[in-house]
Amino acid sequence: MAKIQPRPLPAAAASPPSCSPSGDEERRNLQKQAVYMVWMKSLVFNGNGCTVYGADGGVAFRVDNYGCRGGREVFLMDCAGRTLVGIRRRSCFGMFRRWEACRYSESESDGGEETRTAWFAVRKAPGGGAAVTMHGSGRTYAIVGGCSRKPDYRIIGGADGAAVAAVARKQTPAGVVLGDDVLTLTVAPGMDHLLVLGLVVVCGLMNRCL
Repeated sequence: MAKIQPRPLPAAAASPPSCSPSGDEERRNLQKQAVYMVWMKSLVFNGNGCTVYGADGGVAFRVDNYGCRGGREVFLMDCAGRTLVGIRRRSCFGMFRRWEACRYSESESDGGEETRTAWFAVRKAPGGGAAVTMHGSGRTYAIVGGCSRKPDYRIIGGADGAAVAAVARKQTPAGVVLGDDVLTLTVAPGMDHLLVLGLVVVCGLMNRCL
């Protein structure tokens, strides 16, 4: 199996401003397709988790789970360690198991105090894959594949059934397919990147990869 050596974290990416884009920059990012590399390994020695690399080769997001794989709660963070999304597994068994996510933000009115808001829930679907329900809006997405230890899957959203994101094993420019723990994540224009990354983390929890 071909191995991957992640690039070292650039100095510019180590500061919080580079990890936390402004509102205008975030809106511009949503207007174009984005491609990430997801390495299903934690940067922490003997830890479980995953590391997400941006187009520049630097660490963009990460999950570090210090407990056992398939832990009850994990957090998606930016490269500076600021919590963005929290995902918790509810006490259900088998196909009725449910994962709930909340989004973290800093409230300017409360002097920068961190707040969290219920965001989405994921439940395994009877025929395979998983169903995603957004809190409050009732909007739904579906994860097709990816919930039975297969690294390739799609996230479907909207009435037309179009894919809003896709995950596949990464290929080198020479066409060599890397191991099933090194993935390419493609996010369609207009899709919330954090939502997609949160769903990728849920799939990792379902498969006990994190």
